[in-house]
Amino acid sequence: MKNITAGVDEVGRGSLIGPVYAAAVILKNNIDKKKLKDSKKLSKTNREVLEKYIKKNSYWAIGSASLLEIEKLNILNASLLAMKRAVRKLKKKPTLVLIDGNKVLEMKNYKMKSIIKGDQKISEISAASIIAKVSRDRLVTNFPIKFKKYNWAKNAGYGTKDHMIAIKKYGITKFHRKTFKPIHNILSLNKSR
Repeated sequence: MKNITAGVDEVGRGSLIGPVYAAAVILKNNIDKKKLKDSKKLSKTNREVLEKYIKKNSYWAIGSASLLEIEKLNILNASLLAMKRAVRKLKKKPTLVLIDGNKVLEMKNYKMKSIIKGDQKISEISAASIIAKVSRDRLVTNFPIKFKKYNWAKNAGYGTKDHMIAIKKYGITKFHRKTFKPIHNILSLNKSR
């Protein structure tokens, strides 16, 4: 049987808002692997161009875990769940699944290997990081217009200075992860007043 390698990566783990996304990617032979890099090392425009290129030249799938699942399971377990969902959605079953990080997914009948900094070393994981990042950024950017003042289109919900200032000024939204320390601390402070 031919070896079919899938790369898996997640995005949005450190964000203060919304779901966590993961992508699983099996590259086709015709793809130029030299073009693929860790999504964090690419500009937004380059990521978007590469996302289209990868989607045309691979089997890919996206999985996510909702805000509710993050609050219930914790961010690590929700990230693993999103990755499992992405792997299960692939149209082809991989013979090997390479995961960015130090955790292996617990999935029956799948051979798994975790690779620290895999998004910098393995083309399939780099491709997964790009698809996951562009997909989640697209979702966050399209959150309702009334939340534009939080600047999520730019900060993707991470705890940047402008986002924290906006939270202090406008409050916490239904999209914020209430179990995450900065949000939890603000909520606790408001309760004790």
